[in-house]
Order: sequence, then structure tokens, then C-alpha cells
Amino acid sequence: MVVATMLPLCLQAQETNIKVDATTGATQQATKTEKQTDVLSRLHIGGYGEAVMTRNFYSQSFNRYKKPENYADDKSHGRFDLPHVVLNLGYDFGKGWTLGSEIEFEHGGNGTAVEIEAEEAGEYEAEVEKGGEVNIEQFWINKAFMDGKMNIKAGEIIVPVGYSNAHHEPNQFFTVYRPEGEATIMPNTWHQLGVSLWGQLKDWRYEAQFLSGLNSESFTAENFVHYGATSPYEFKVANNYAGAVRIDNYSVKGLRIGLSGYYGYTFRNTLRTPGTKYDDVTGALGIVALDFSLNRWNWIVRGNIDYAYFSDADEISAYNQANWTHHKYQDGNPHHYSNIGSNAVAYAIEAGYNVFSQIPKLKDEKCFVFGRFEHYNTMASGTYESMYKYTKKYRCAFGVNYSPVKQITIKGEYSYRFFEKPNNNGLASDSPLYKQPYNNEPSVSVGVTYTGWFL
Repeated sequence: MVVATMLPLCLQAQETNIKVDATTGATQQATKTEKQTDVLSRLHIGGYGEAVMTRNFYSQSFNRYKKPENYADDKSHGRFDLPHVVLNLGYDFGKGWTLGSEIEFEHGGNGTAVEIEAEEAGEYEAEVEKGGEVNIEQFWINKAFMDGKMNIKAGEIIVPVGYSNAHHEPNQFFTVYRPEGEATIMPNTWHQLGVSLWGQLKDWRYEAQFLSGLNSESFTAENFVHYGATSPYEFKVANNYAGAVRIDNYSVKGLRIGLSGYYGYTFRNTLRTPGTKYDDVTGALGIVALDFSLNRWNWIVRGNIDYAYFSDADEISAYNQANWTHHKYQDGNPHHYSNIGSNAVAYAIEAGYNVFSQIPKLKDEKCFVFGRFEHYNTMASGTYESMYKYTKKYRCAFGVNYSPVKQITIKGEYSYRFFEKPNNNGLASDSPLYKQPYNNEPSVSVGVTYTGWFL
């Protein structure tokens, strides 16, 4: 009787242990799954990219502006390109701490290979396989305060001066390539190491940045300060500092208006010492930009105007020219040593209408028919203005943006870049003083883009 009574109790105890173990295991698995879900909810993965095909119906010679009459009948040429392929990675650590990063492959990145050269006694030699760049465009840590109304961000950050730097994703402009004017006169996408104070109060978004300065040795006549944010070294020289600010207002439904600016010294922001002759030269750079975007009534309209002033342009141009003469035979010289203008300007307006908004069956898709006009000049004034008349450019573009889904946009456009005709004051075309007008530059481009978050 005792044995008979004990046996079921033992079996019951064993069954109870099995149930406990099973419950514990399920609880551990549930906890593990919750942790994995929590990690994934904090992780953000996304990006954007563009693949483009272009046919340019003008000469591709770098000398086409010096003697335009020699290149008027050149054949067209085509290009395939990956202007930007970008991967965004972000993580929310909690308690207001977040990480953001952006790795950009421009024009497909670059590649090298090591070869043994038989013609050079078996010497190892690195060969450049293709062009392009790989950049860490963003890498920052952000701390949020007051429910995100105020934030402090530090690291490699975007400098939001001008429309195209603040809104550089391919779904933020209609053209196949980024807006040409701002991308020419300023770094684009402009990113530098620094600290940012930013946030949003009601209908206002604000941002103020402390940054390393640009380098005037990398400024050029044709691109103004575009290359000034790059560094040939493993670090960015910061002998000079600069500040940038941006304010955006969203008070009117569908309308955003932004005002941004930049100021800093650019001379001596290098490893070389220019000498006492240039003690009073600073190369102060000031930029002010106004831009807006309207997204309402099935229309998207965007516009911008940018003005830049560069002090000591003549002195720095003379310094650059002297250094070019001295260093032009050195291999690997990273600087341009070009003349520079005192002022640069850019302005643009574009508008597109979603024609699918009138077709109920296509309400989930979008097709914007757009037009764009822009003007820019990297040598708007200065001693050397007369030498670079071709930097004063105008451009019209017309095309279509079709989005079968929100993240994908297929773009097509016809663009026409043109120049002001020189004033020949009635001179005969065979006169030695007659100036040949620059050849206009039409092109056709097609591209496919994506912008979105995968996780």
C-alpha cells in the first residue's frame, strides 16, 4: 500500500519538475526574443542611391571654353554612373542617446589592385582599377533633452547651408543629378567634424554648429569653395574655425521656409606656413542662403537663392599661383592653386505637378511633370572675372518623376545649359577682337533612385 501510494507521488513530482523546467525554458526563450525585438526596434538601417544614364550633346574636352569654335561640331558622348549609393546605420541607446552614421559610395566607390610588373624587374605596383570615392559622410552621437526640443550632436555632421545640403536625398529634387548651382559653388553634400545644437520649438526648427574651417588652397575659379571641406591628410586641419546656422519655419501648411548661413576664416588652414607677407590675410568666407519648399494641392515647388563673399581673394589667388609655379612638378600635390572670385551666386526655381492625382485608379502612384530653371556663377566678381566668363551659367530642365511606390523614383529629363553671348559691340566675326560665344550644352538623362528605411 505504501509503495503503491508513493509511486504516483514520485511520478507526480517528476511531472511537476518537467512542467517547471518547460515553463522556465519558455520564459527564457520569451525573454531572449523580447531582447532581440528590443534591439531590432532600436536599430535603424536605410539609405538612398541613384543609377544614371546620360547622353551629352556637346564636347567633353576640358579646353572647350578656351577656344569654343574648335569644339562646336564635336560628337555627343554618353555616360553611365552611380552618383551616390548611401547606407545609413543608426541606433537608439536609450535615455536620449542615439548614434547616426552614413557611408557614401560616390560614382561606384574606388578600387585598387597590386600587380607584379615584369617590365620593372618584378616590382610590386598598385594599379587604380576605377574612379570614385568612399566617404563617411556622417558619424555622430546625439543627446536629446526636453523630449527632443533641444539636442547636442557631435562628430561628422551635415552642414545644412543651402537647400541641397539640408535636403540632399534623391526624392528631394526633380532633376536626375543634384541641383547643379548649389552643388557647384559649395561643398555638396557638405559634411565636417563639429558640434551641433539643434531642436524644434512649435513651428520652428533651429540649428547652430561649431566646425573646423575650410581650406582656401582647395578653392577654384570654376567651383569656388566646393573642394574646401576635403582634406588630403588622415585628419582635417583645424587651424581655423567656423560657424553655421539654420532656421526653418513650418507655420503654413505644406510650406517650409529656411534661412541658413556660414562664416569662418579659410587661409592658413593647412600644414604649410605662408610667411609674414600674408600676416593680414584671413580669407574670410561668408555665405547666406534662403530656400523654400511647398508641397500642397498636388504641386511641389522648390526654390533657393545663395550669395557668398570671400575676402582677400586677390591676395590668396596670387599666393596660390606662386605655389602652383613652385609645386607644379611635384607628384601627389593635392591642391588646386587656382584664381578665386570674390563673390559667387546661385538661384533656382523648380515646380512639378502630380498628373496621377487626376486619375483615381493611380492614386497610390505618383508622376510629377516638372520644369526647372537655375543660374549660378562661381566668379560673380573679382579681379579675374573677365578671364572666366564661362563660369556664368544658366540651365533649364524639363522632365518626369514617376514613383510606382513611395521609396522608388524613376527620373527622366532634358536639360539645356547655356551662356551669355559676349558683347562684341558690332565687331565683324573675322575681327581679331571678336569673341566667340560659348557652345550651349544640351543633354538627356535617365535615372532610377531609391530612398527609404529597410529596418
